[in-house]
Amino acid sequence: MTKRKELYNPADHLTVSEQIRIRFNETDPLGIVWHGYYITYFEDGREAFGRQHGISYLDIHESGYTTPIVKSSCEHKLMIKYGDVIRIETSFVDSPAAKMIFRYNIYDQNDQLACTGETVQVFMDSDGNLSLNIPPFFEEWKRKVGLTK
Repeated sequence: MTKRKELYNPADHLTVSEQIRIRFNETDPLGIVWHGYYITYFEDGREAFGRQHGISYLDIHESGYTTPIVKSSCEHKLMIKYGDVIRIETSFVDSPAAKMIFRYNIYDQNDQLACTGETVQVFMDSDGNLSLNIPPFFEEWKRKVGLTK
């Protein structure tokens, strides 16, 4: 049996972890996080990623673009409760298309996987037109972080 050599993936280093404490208003009457807040936690993860890697919403806006979400998915594994400190792990997924893909793992306070998810964002220019080509600022960002040459 031949072992397959694992290839280096430059996107592996593009993961950010962020911890947050679950607030009372994010829970239902049983003290369990309401399912709609998981999408908010994904946004918390994207914002942390953007701040750390120089691709925040403000950076994108200053380049003349917005990045609306066109697809999101969320799969719940375990309950998270009021007062828990959770960890949101956000990873950038490289794509040759003019879009940004992020994957999420949310871990409970015992470091058990509680939720997974993914979002897809596209680029729109300042006039609200969909960009079918990768914007120059995003190409430059990909080069800077080592995704392209």
